[in-house]
Amino acid sequence: MHILITGAAGMIGRKLSARLVKDGQLNGKKIDRLTLIDVVAPEKPAGFIGTTDLSASDLSSPGAAAKAIAGRPDVIFHLAGVVSGEAETDFDKGYRVNLDGTRALLEEIRAAGYKPKVVFTSSIAVYGAPFPASIGDEFQLTPLTSYGTQKAISELLLADYNRRGILDGVGIRLPTICVRPGKPNKAASGFFSGIIREPLAGQEALLPVAESVRHTHASPRAAVGFLIHAAGLTREQLGPRINLAMPGVSCTVGEQIDALRRVAGDKVAARIRRAPDELVQRIVSGWAERLDAKRARDLGFKAETSFDDIVRAHIEDELGGKIAN
Repeated sequence: MHILITGAAGMIGRKLSARLVKDGQLNGKKIDRLTLIDVVAPEKPAGFIGTTDLSASDLSSPGAAAKAIAGRPDVIFHLAGVVSGEAETDFDKGYRVNLDGTRALLEEIRAAGYKPKVVFTSSIAVYGAPFPASIGDEFQLTPLTSYGTQKAISELLLADYNRRGILDGVGIRLPTICVRPGKPNKAASGFFSGIIREPLAGQEALLPVAESVRHTHASPRAAVGFLIHAAGLTREQLGPRINLAMPGVSCTVGEQIDALRRVAGDKVAARIRRAPDELVQRIVSGWAERLDAKRARDLGFKAETSFDDIVRAHIEDELGGKIAN
């Protein structure tokens, strides 16, 4: 099996690559080729003995999408994109990368005349206020940010190309992935990870929003599980609505901090400093707080059931089980 991952140098892309190499197969078929692309060249996953094609490429650039699928990958995980905060502050770049790059990929699949499985990472930013107490699977898409709009348009494109039989698609609306390892990025949601990651590493973290802000989260471990599971779903299982919200843990920022305190102690939790940011607060206020995600659960998608578990997953996966004093 040949697998293409766009955005492969990103955090989820790297973890997905590692998981695929570890498993050695997908949907019962041996993985013998990986094509990994991003705007910076991804690294070869350790331990993979099959063929690996690595390249630095922007799908929105002329010819890039055609080159990406030249090997006719069986499964495409389309993760590439500009994050929410950057898409909001750089209008042109957001549309070029998030929308034009996606459209270019879909068009090249159509031109190639074959039918790969395409798993697209969307976002709960496709929803917009006013919100019900819990967003169900029938809630309309009314995004309140450029990022959410770009993801919503891409969902519609994926569904139409799927309907026309050009590809076999599924779009997964990711909750905020937390705790993200590594350095902060330009995502407006970055502080959700920062207020856990930095204190656990012995560093100060800035909190730009009120503790009453509620959001839905899943760990990087769960996100990779979503992608793997999505790749195995059939058209019959999905039906005509191929874009769906993923499960996660809904909690307030204050409850996040309480979980950090329970898992790591008062000293660690005290490393969070309040630093209000009006732009971040405005962006986050337009996001969904709680998702029902019944369809996803019925289809077998699984996530953590408490934020304590999300904190523990980060400590286990990224810190070797150790917390900085």
